[in-house]
Amino acid sequence: MSINSFENYPMTWKPDRNLLKTPLYFHLAQLLEQDIRAGRLPFGTQLPPQRELADFLDINLSTVTRAFKICTQKGLIHAVIGKGTFVSSQPPLPLSAFKKDDTCIRLSVLCSYYQLNHIVSDVSRKLMQSQSVDQLFEFDAGQTEQEQKQKITAQNWLQKFQVQTSVDNILLADGTQNALVIAFLTLFKAGDKIGVDTFTYTNFIALANQFQIELVPLKSDKEGILIQDLVKTLKQQELKTLYLVPTSNNPTAVSLSMKRRRQLAELIVKKQLLLIEDDTYAFINAKDTAPFVQLIPQHTIYIHGLSKSLFSGLRVAYMVVPNHLQPQFTKTADTLNTHIPLLNANIVSELIVSGKADEVIERKKALAKERNALYRQYFPNSAAANPYVLFQWLPLPEHINGYDFEELAKKNGVEILCAERFLVGGATEQSALRVATCSPDTTEELEQGLKLLKKLLPLA
Repeated sequence: MSINSFENYPMTWKPDRNLLKTPLYFHLAQLLEQDIRAGRLPFGTQLPPQRELADFLDINLSTVTRAFKICTQKGLIHAVIGKGTFVSSQPPLPLSAFKKDDTCIRLSVLCSYYQLNHIVSDVSRKLMQSQSVDQLFEFDAGQTEQEQKQKITAQNWLQKFQVQTSVDNILLADGTQNALVIAFLTLFKAGDKIGVDTFTYTNFIALANQFQIELVPLKSDKEGILIQDLVKTLKQQELKTLYLVPTSNNPTAVSLSMKRRRQLAELIVKKQLLLIEDDTYAFINAKDTAPFVQLIPQHTIYIHGLSKSLFSGLRVAYMVVPNHLQPQFTKTADTLNTHIPLLNANIVSELIVSGKADEVIERKKALAKERNALYRQYFPNSAAANPYVLFQWLPLPEHINGYDFEELAKKNGVEILCAERFLVGGATEQSALRVATCSPDTTEELEQGLKLLKKLLPLA
């Protein structure tokens, strides 16, 4: 249909066809994002039906569908089944944008038991009083002897989590996010596709958006990603990689069963896929389930962040890379100059070698067990099976919008994150809340927050 026939047609959004360049879907998505962020499309605006928009612009329907999908993944728009597509009521914020509000009980951002920070303070103080402390403030990208020592420490540490690897396959990174950036720069180009849980780590979503990578949501149950859904997806789309948080997926707290891990591993090998295994929560692996890197080492990029198990401010992560990818990953890491500051690296090494790291983990698990038992008292039907999780996944009534409940909770003194912030693609038929049980300073504060949530749910 000619564009001219739609010149006077009433539409809530009429992008300028002359501004579109190839690839059309990408630039159409950019125009939509610009108009939303500039306020030209207010929150709640219903967008034109995709077919009408395609006719208006004289382009293929599939082009509009791809553009809408990109903006949906960014959280800018959302579909309501049977009603249409709308500008989201609240554009998603990166979690780093959340500032502590002392008027609210914090059940939002994960603050992994900061009350234990005094342990790292004691270790740091001792290290700062040593005779060799001056060397820790030097910078030399070629500090191969120091880096080799750190890798040996990493190798020994990873063995505790069933990761057997050569020192040559270990890379050191400034935290999980930095490790993921290395992986993105090494493995992907714009337009590549990664299969992920329908609800996944928000910072991974943000990275994918930044690198123009398409995330493909995969359905899950209580044992993890459904094999049949992955098989179906692979027939329809060309996935390059899978990204999984196998122990306590953030935000749903679901852990992949050993049976499901073996099934996924077999399929990954059969289809010659790569897996990015984010094992940040390995320390709370209650069933001591083997990681993918042990099952299929040549198909797995393994990332083991220490921010949640030890201390957030240290920003240290260990990567294990397959032999055939090691040169490319090393080149990227060297180009980015991702060497961990010597002070941080030595603090982590001292924590591990002295046994303090093990002590911290045991104390965190004890705190988690106590707090999750408390959570179970208030919300028994949604409590995770793993007693050591740092967060819980609380389903909301089907008619409740997650962002609306966030706002309601904050007005009543509780800061919480809704399912929509973790959603990949499409709309969710039922929202939920990620309840960060690890974040309040005390158990009493947590209980106060849980009481408020319990009280607000009937009002939502």
